[in-house]
Amino acid sequence: MLLYFRTGVRRVWLLPTLFQAIKGRSRKFYCSMAEAAPSYEDIQKIIDFLLTKTKHRPKIAVICGSGLGGLADIVEDQNAIDYKEIPNFPRSTVPGHKGRMVFGLLAGKTVVCMQGRFHPYEGYPLWKVALPVRVFKLMGIETLFVTNAAGALNSSFNVGDIMLMKDHISMPGLAGDNALKGHNEDRFGPRFPAVSDAYNSELRQLARDIGKELGFESFMQEGVYVQVGGPSYETIAECKLLRMLGGDAVGMSTVPEVIAARHCGIRVFGMSLVTNMVVMDYDAKGTVNHEEVLETGKRRAQDMQKLVSKMIAQLPGQ
Repeated sequence: MLLYFRTGVRRVWLLPTLFQAIKGRSRKFYCSMAEAAPSYEDIQKIIDFLLTKTKHRPKIAVICGSGLGGLADIVEDQNAIDYKEIPNFPRSTVPGHKGRMVFGLLAGKTVVCMQGRFHPYEGYPLWKVALPVRVFKLMGIETLFVTNAAGALNSSFNVGDIMLMKDHISMPGLAGDNALKGHNEDRFGPRFPAVSDAYNSELRQLARDIGKELGFESFMQEGVYVQVGGPSYETIAECKLLRMLGGDAVGMSTVPEVIAARHCGIRVFGMSLVTNMVVMDYDAKGTVNHEEVLETGKRRAQDMQKLVSKMIAQLPGQ
């Protein structure tokens, strides 16, 4: 596709994905169809800013999903930085996401927690959704915990269940949109990273062991998370398709951050809180709503906090 501006009797053709400055009648025209992803050096500037705001130097990061930001509230000796204060950093616009980065101590370990994440449906490109993970990498993070709220595709699940993520299906990724799309920065990772080991098996086993100790076996599941674009919830036909593909739970987040983390060598533990059952019946009366998601998050928040806190406490050398 080409765009053009008419300047007097002249037509100026512009390539839509390039910045071009064309003089015409002593005026300049600029055309850009996409915001450029930040460079390695740009991300280092974000790190330099953050490290002036806290004495903490974490090795563990936690990204909190809808209604699950309470984990950051129990961080001790904390320094909280609003996203709006961080230069060249996105802002969270979703109810239930406070929109701040919290540094401090959790279970005796130094951590950084994101109270609120970013989503494609907010208008952000996937590289920007995953930007915090690259910030974490240059900060020295080695282990990333990701949590989210999800709808159950698996009929054996119940509202309030905790699903350990063993794999994912990225619908945007299958359609050609990926957090790593575009120029590859070799200092972060290879052009074609493997993600067959996206969710660390040792951390999943640790979660199962701790869940058993805490008596969580009756509501702890394991399964495949499906990422969709949102913000509309899925149709009945879409839910049936996603279940046929092998999905156990569906949501609108998490996968871009996981892909970016594995690209740069950060190990990942993922966990979904089942906040609703998806609608699979055309005669069903109810519909899914965000308030239901947040309410379920409140009810199960303390259990998830206990699980993550105990896991962090048992991580060696961090």
